[in-house]
Amino acid sequence: MKKIEEYVRSIPDFPEPGIIFRDVTSILQDADGFALAVDSMQALLDGVEVDVIAGAESRGFIFGAPIAYNLHKPFVLIRKKGKLPCETIESSYDLEYGSATIEMHKDAVTPGQKVVLVDDLIATGGTIEATARMVEELGGKVVKIITLMELEGLNGRKRLKDYDVASVICYEGK
Repeated sequence: MKKIEEYVRSIPDFPEPGIIFRDVTSILQDADGFALAVDSMQALLDGVEVDVIAGAESRGFIFGAPIAYNLHKPFVLIRKKGKLPCETIESSYDLEYGSATIEMHKDAVTPGQKVVLVDDLIATGGTIEATARMVEELGGKVVKIITLMELEGLNGRKRLKDYDVASVICYEGK
């Protein structure tokens, strides 16, 4: 069986010169790669007590939903502003190339629930940090943050220093 790194397509100079884009679509397009990615991420939760899995739009949905299904846990959607139909809370953050606002339903997490945050990638850590702030605002406790990939050169883990963070693959650069 191939290692998960072998399924990741690296695209130089995208979206700008000097950046190597780590593409997850090459993982998703291969059934073995997708299964390995989900299984590898889920393995990062061994021994973690969890009540809820939350995933950030859109790739956090792709990896978080099957993990929630496998663990028989509820799945919470973290969406871009204006996409959720019920009463929401929001959090804004900076990206490596701009800024964004995300939302979650106000009733998605209840006080005391143990929440795992899932996304495909930690770059600057802005999306996950904003998600964690919302979970905590609702009284939930972030017990773990898991991602498939991490770009160590963008120092996102420093921003998330107060959380238990684990990534399947860590790339040294940006």
